[in-house]
Amino acid sequence: MTELSTRHSLPRVSRRIASIAESATLAVDAKAKALKAAGRPVIGFGVGEPDFPTPDYIVEAAVEAARQPRFHRYSPAGGLPELKQAIAAKTQRDSGYAIDPAQVLVTNGGKQAVYEAFASLLDPGDEVLVPTPFWTTYPEAIRLAGGVPVEVFAGPEQGYLVTVEQLEAALTPRTKVLLFVSPSNPTGAVYPADAVREIGNWAADQGLWVVTDEIYEHLTYDGVPFTSIAAAAPALGDRVVIVNGVAKTYAMTGWRVGWMVGPTDLVKAATNLQSHATSNVANVSQMAALAAVSGPLTAVEEMKTAFDRRRRAMVAGLNAIDGVECPTPHGAFYAYADVRGLLGRSLAGTTPRTSAELATLILEQVEVAVVPGEAFGPSGFLRLSYALGDEDLATGVARLQEFLSGAK
Repeated sequence: MTELSTRHSLPRVSRRIASIAESATLAVDAKAKALKAAGRPVIGFGVGEPDFPTPDYIVEAAVEAARQPRFHRYSPAGGLPELKQAIAAKTQRDSGYAIDPAQVLVTNGGKQAVYEAFASLLDPGDEVLVPTPFWTTYPEAIRLAGGVPVEVFAGPEQGYLVTVEQLEAALTPRTKVLLFVSPSNPTGAVYPADAVREIGNWAADQGLWVVTDEIYEHLTYDGVPFTSIAAAAPALGDRVVIVNGVAKTYAMTGWRVGWMVGPTDLVKAATNLQSHATSNVANVSQMAALAAVSGPLTAVEEMKTAFDRRRRAMVAGLNAIDGVECPTPHGAFYAYADVRGLLGRSLAGTTPRTSAELATLILEQVEVAVVPGEAFGPSGFLRLSYALGDEDLATGVARLQEFLSGAK
């Protein structure tokens, strides 16, 4: 074989990138939207996106910023100074964790904060403990950074909450990071304060870093409080990284503003990475985020009231289906239904053996889009977002009840 033919035989796409799976939630949402555009009456429970518009005062801040020539130019890669200051104040207010603005990196959405946190922490082969079910992006970001995700599964029988004993059993000499998420996507589980403290202190004792995603901090129900592991376990010291953003709290998914909070050396390293990857976040979006994090939480409370109503309606509707068990989530805007009781039973002449097959069948037969458990860990579960209108939610759940009640 000649040198030229050898080069021609090399893969067209790098193995590193080719190994990344498509975001399952965005794939389901795209398919649902395509079917809707074709005139199909699809109800989409797939993507976690509030159906509310961004509050007016945030939009007006963006409009005003767009008129100012200084925001038409490059700005610091790490974020506008005034926004970093506001994020520091907001972190103290909401997480009870005091930081300096120099510990903040403003990113293009929460996903970029997740990736840059792992890219800045991990060397090839470093392991990350990942409580499972997990948000679909976490393991892909870990792998892309050269790390190895180690799944630690907690099922509905323990409220989807992992224990210190489970984490201890998964620990190896290569473990460097614990991922901690509360409230959780996809399950809506919220860790009690004492469990947060226990897990944080355990991680500190083991010399681990903790990366904690707090993007659903304002979305808890039934009087269940949000507890930041950074504040609950001060023994972690400077080995904790918080990722967050405005997307979920303020109905700003399309504005693409997130942030990473951590020790200054790590944040400086992540800022260097971002300076080459994307430069600064769009300044107009940053000014909108400034209005959001420094403004009132009134609109947030109004949205949460609607989410709470939809949460109760969805859980009740799902639990009315024989073969479905759905714990009541105490946070975020997702229901994570255990559908193992439906697998292996006949539906519309087909016998689904996995939740992926079941989700496909549901979309094809009754035009309801849900995300299968395979996107978040083991098969046997479905994630349904209740961040959509009340009428669509009722219609979608009714279709599921009618279809799934025919399982034999």
